[in-house]
Amino acid sequence: MSSVPVTTWSLEQTSPADLLPAAAPDGEVRIVRAEVPSPEFSRFLYASVGGDIHWTDRLGWTYARWQEYLERPGVETWVAYDHGTPAGYVELEPQDEGVVEIVYFGLIPAFRGRRIGGHLLAQGTARAWDLAERWPGRTPTKRVWLHTCSKDGEFAMDNYQRRGFKLFDTRVELESDVAAPGPWPGAYPA
Repeated sequence: MSSVPVTTWSLEQTSPADLLPAAAPDGEVRIVRAEVPSPEFSRFLYASVGGDIHWTDRLGWTYARWQEYLERPGVETWVAYDHGTPAGYVELEPQDEGVVEIVYFGLIPAFRGRRIGGHLLAQGTARAWDLAERWPGRTPTKRVWLHTCSKDGEFAMDNYQRRGFKLFDTRVELESDVAAPGPWPGAYPA
């Protein structure tokens, strides 16, 4: 199997004032927290958003592993709905000392290019900043961070920077060159 170089960029905000808003998209877009941990729904979002951009690390997770992860205090999934249909999501994971990672963020391919991504990222980042208000006993958020890579969508880095995220680390590593799995065979045009 061949290998390809993959660049990973890590970005952060260190104050809620760093967050830059995005214009609301046209239409009927709502962003709602999925408050009931649902491995089925979370796996659907993961596979549907990441299927064409090589998200593979969670495809082998068992139902029990999904459930255990989703039930961790402070883990939150915020879903964008366009006219009632899931369009994308932001997954937040609190870490030690007031740090919150945006672990996953993205849109289902059919909803890309409709100005939903900037709005979803801005709202998801705001929810990272106020996460402790929903989880008594958590340290207030002092830093929000995420990473993106050269396999992600072509507008990902621009979106993060337009929302006020600043680059703090860049790494290049060789990874196996595998085909994008898609949420199911034939889901995306070649």
